[in-house]
Amino acid sequence: MITGIPLKQHRPDWQLQMAQAVSDPAKLLRILELDPKQLEADLSETGFRLKVPMAFIQRMQKGKPTDPLLLQVLTRTAEHAVTPGYVHDPVGDLNAMQTPGLIQKYSGRALLVVTGACAVHCRYCFRRQFPYGEANLSRENWNQALDYLRENPDVHEIILSGGDPLALPDHRLHEMLSELEGIPHLKRLRIHTRLPVVIPDRVTDELVALLSRTRLITCVVVHINHAQEIDPSLSSALAYLGESNTTLLNQAVLLKDINDTELAQSELAESLYEAGVLPYYLHLLDPVQGSAHFDIEASRAQEIHESLRKTLPGYLVPRLVRETSGEPYKTPIESIQIVSA
Repeated sequence: MITGIPLKQHRPDWQLQMAQAVSDPAKLLRILELDPKQLEADLSETGFRLKVPMAFIQRMQKGKPTDPLLLQVLTRTAEHAVTPGYVHDPVGDLNAMQTPGLIQKYSGRALLVVTGACAVHCRYCFRRQFPYGEANLSRENWNQALDYLRENPDVHEIILSGGDPLALPDHRLHEMLSELEGIPHLKRLRIHTRLPVVIPDRVTDELVALLSRTRLITCVVVHINHAQEIDPSLSSALAYLGESNTTLLNQAVLLKDINDTELAQSELAESLYEAGVLPYYLHLLDPVQGSAHFDIEASRAQEIHESLRKTLPGYLVPRLVRETSGEPYKTPIESIQIVSA
């Protein structure tokens, strides 16, 4: 069991940064010296609201309406378009929920939605309309999830997701992992997170100690879409996280006008490796309602991926995949038949 984790009693700086994240689109554009009309920005502050920490804003270029970090987070009028085929639950999470907050789609692994909180609201998020209230891991629901895991010895890997699991304080993560460690057939822990990317200070001494001391084999999958996201503060945080003997992988989403070029993907792969992270998945957009303006043709995605194969070593080429509701694994894009118009 995990012991000896130092716990801070005061509110850590990363939590303050998260609480002080910019939520007003007009304020964000003022900071970046941009005109809302240049971007068809939605300034209404309704629905899936804007949220972005200053640590991430500081990596955006002022006066540049096409900044690839800005376009990932800015609320825009295009989100109100109703597009056929775009739905509220594009990857079938709700049908795969075994107990409130526990999802099992694939053999050997299960996923816990441990919180609905995020440090940043990415506009293409496939869970932007997820009913977090129904999946709330109350003490009762948490116990149900633990019982499910105990009763299914074929589950060897547990994935912490959300929201963002690292939005939870270190002492809460410590409590969760201590209980999960008590299930003998669990071997691996995977954490899917974007929080250290947008707030590098989230990589605390306590978090590194926690991951270092757990008996579970650990893997942290970060979410970085563009090389511009990797600045010295993030590189330092990732290096420190790597000291916990944790495998660091990246999953990205292929997004129109943000990273849908061979150059952008090549630079991302190289920058990730320099920061100690291996490219893992490059996802086609999950068709969640409100995100259609980010989508690109699968045939174009194939062209980009083929170019990466020709120019990068194999270990730097991410798997190009699409997640389809009801399928037993993520579908490699090469096996999807592309029909020409």
